[in-house]
Amino acid sequence: MTRNTTNRNRPEDPKRRQFMQTAGAAGGLVTLSTTFGTPLWAQSAPPQVPIGQVVAFTGSAAEYGNFYRDAVGLALMQVNEAAKEVFGGPIVSKHIAEDSNTLPTPAIEAARKLVEADGVPAIVAAWSSGVTVAVATSVTIPSGVLQVGNGTTSPLVSVLPEDEGADLLFRTSPSDLLQGVVAADLAAGNVMEDYKFATAATIYINNPYGQGLSNAFADAFEKRGGKVLAQVAHPEEVQPTYRSQLSAALKDKPDLLFLPTYPAHTAAILKESRDIFQFTSWQFTDANRSSEVLDAVGGAELAGKLGTVPSADPESESYKSFVDSYKAAFSHDRIPPFTETTYDAGMVIGLALAKAIADGITDASEITGRVLADQLRPIANPPGERIIGGSQAEITKALQMIRDGQDIDYVGAGGSVDFDQNGDVKTPVAIWKFTEDGDETVMIVKAEDIPEE
Repeated sequence: MTRNTTNRNRPEDPKRRQFMQTAGAAGGLVTLSTTFGTPLWAQSAPPQVPIGQVVAFTGSAAEYGNFYRDAVGLALMQVNEAAKEVFGGPIVSKHIAEDSNTLPTPAIEAARKLVEADGVPAIVAAWSSGVTVAVATSVTIPSGVLQVGNGTTSPLVSVLPEDEGADLLFRTSPSDLLQGVVAADLAAGNVMEDYKFATAATIYINNPYGQGLSNAFADAFEKRGGKVLAQVAHPEEVQPTYRSQLSAALKDKPDLLFLPTYPAHTAAILKESRDIFQFTSWQFTDANRSSEVLDAVGGAELAGKLGTVPSADPESESYKSFVDSYKAAFSHDRIPPFTETTYDAGMVIGLALAKAIADGITDASEITGRVLADQLRPIANPPGERIIGGSQAEITKALQMIRDGQDIDYVGAGGSVDFDQNGDVKTPVAIWKFTEDGDETVMIVKAEDIPEE
């Protein structure tokens, strides 16, 4: 399939991605008026639109919900603060966060409410790839709403059939094709001399995230000489026991158990793995880097166990600026994985909104998901002056440049936000480990250093 489009900001490519973020119809009207070509907002107030978010306040990822809500909140607050100076008033009318319950069906209902009742043209959704795909296929793409995934990593998202030609689904988190390769390199002994396994099995959550990362790890591990003895799925809903899945995964005595699943599931699986099967050789993923897992299993058991996670470079200027602003605005004691990419998801929507207004839109009802999607690559990709995420001064500078018709290249808190033809980005992947009372990053693998397979 080839793409047929005349819009210079929507590149042609045979593939479209599978699941992530979308935008729809905006609410509210601003009277259209011009004076010698000058938009109304140059004289009074700019148009304002609501921005939505589908986030896990309950369910298996509930511990992350408030962090992700506040990350988008920070981004939109910074955009509005800049807009007051540059455009004469805020451009985001409100930020509306609805609960996904970390499951597809509740997430669809939450997204439908945001689109149909609240009139949002864009939604940040979601941390779970299963939620992302469900929202995209059932709500945002059919409604013409922009969706930006903040913790969506399934490889399926890159080729989602429903987004072919629509170009409404983007993500600020990378595909697990990258994490799978780094996890396989680690398990195969290519990263640390004293850490190497010949065989492995996986237990994964039966959704696009779990299946995608399990497959990516298995393919890469076998290309590196390892053998995957079993890949075992479990339901998305938390189960009272995982004994049958553990029996299947451990039947042929693998050296390592790899766990692409969510915190509540992981906690239960690890306890049964240890207590029933006396098996504690585990390698973790992004979704296992969780205080719930640590509290359930205990630091004495987990300390030193390794995992992988898409991650910002903690020494980058953009990440440090984000951390400073985030901690100043909120009282959170930590920054879980994907908090920085959640901020980036909110920020690219805000910058796209600013560009739509700078290009002359004065009526909020004309700021649709299609309009915002068409502005994402111009504000986030080269060419243009690099704008460092996290800093209020930089965001204000970005809006001023956008208003003046100058190109910007937004550098995200989570890494590159250069959207490719599928709306995907490439960011670093970290190797991390549990400590007795938390977790810490061991090393960062730069995006350009990760093999393709």
